[in-house]
Amino acid sequence: MAELTVKIYSDALKRTVAFDMFIPNELNADAQYASRPMKTLFLLHGYNCPASNWVPQYLCEKYKFAVVIPNGNNSFWVDGSATGHNYGTYLCEELVNFLRRTFHLAMTPDDTYIMGFSMGGFGAIHSALMYSDTFGKAAAMSSALIIHKIAHMKVGDTDDVANYAYYYAIFGDLEKVEESDNNPENIAKWLIGEGSPIPELYMCCGTEDFLIENNRQFHEYLDLINFPHKYIESPGNHDNFFWDEYTVKFIDMMMK
Repeated sequence: MAELTVKIYSDALKRTVAFDMFIPNELNADAQYASRPMKTLFLLHGYNCPASNWVPQYLCEKYKFAVVIPNGNNSFWVDGSATGHNYGTYLCEELVNFLRRTFHLAMTPDDTYIMGFSMGGFGAIHSALMYSDTFGKAAAMSSALIIHKIAHMKVGDTDDVANYAYYYAIFGDLEKVEESDNNPENIAKWLIGEGSPIPELYMCCGTEDFLIENNRQFHEYLDLINFPHKYIESPGNHDNFFWDEYTVKFIDMMMK
């Protein structure tokens, strides 16, 4: 397994940024996957979490896929209003195009997947829907689908995670956020209505997770508009034990 740290200048973020890559030895791939093009999986970390690789090496080698790990800070992986905060553009355009030019990876949606937990789960869903012509599959674990929760917050309001000023900087006008492109429901409905490419979407949440109702609500909305997806609930909390379990399960589903 080759491990690389790559530094590039991002015009979207107005600074030099670094991301990590893990590229498996193709000789270790299972015979049935060895001859196909190498796939690429983007990993999105959660709020206040470091960018790290939580995918077991044996899976990368078995299914022959590279892992790309950008740092999204606490951006929710969307474009913010402030200069240098276009994290969605950085991830889904700049970084993808750099990998294509430089490593000949992520060339087609069939070979380009995205996975995240918590804030990164929101980012995986939002990115795959906004850029459905880039990402063919997405896996979202314990996703922070908080748009309805933060809608209509006022100056001075705060919750257990952050305050009004933070959410406004990330998502824009909170009086209008439910109708904006930062609400994954709107993008999903648009994709269905336009007949646009629809990524394979895998979602899970633990029944003891504080975000369970948010995930159920989104799952029910997708059912309502007949958006194809796989949603799983099982006992678990908002922690690495749950995410490690479903990382293996979802990679098996996506890569086979």
